[in-house]
Amino acid sequence: MIFFVENEVSANFSFDIEEVAKKVAERTLELEKCPFDVTISLTITDDEGIRKINKEFRDIDAPTDVLSFPNISYDKPGDFSVCEGEQKIDILDPDTGLIAFGDIVINEKRVREQAKEYGHSELREYAFLVAHSMLHLCGYDHMEEDEAKVMESKQEEVLNSLGITRD
Repeated sequence: MIFFVENEVSANFSFDIEEVAKKVAERTLELEKCPFDVTISLTITDDEGIRKINKEFRDIDAPTDVLSFPNISYDKPGDFSVCEGEQKIDILDPDTGLIAFGDIVINEKRVREQAKEYGHSELREYAFLVAHSMLHLCGYDHMEEDEAKVMESKQEEVLNSLGITRD
């Protein structure tokens, strides 16, 4: 896996943002049994940066904690067989020859605020947002209650398997 990280706001946490993101992403892909080597782009930004992206791509003029932009159109979540069909040409990164899996945008301010709000570490909140976003990149969603339960369970599995708990 290749992880491209752009820290637009020079976010400084007590952990290495690239190392943690890569570890969470790798575990997510492992648990989802993704058979491909992928590239993922991660941008760390602020309220204004994420608000602009949210407005441009989702027509929502407000900041949020995380945005996910999958490059793959799944028939069903976690079914990576679509990557071997007609989509393959559209999702290959020409520079690396790997599958361009998608983009993640995380709001630094929300990581800090939500960690305080939920009473856990910034590491836990950041890792949660990466896991959440990775599941979106794997085709999962949480618009319906049953979908949300599946996603929540998978997020917890990823974080618990890495020992990143709410404590």
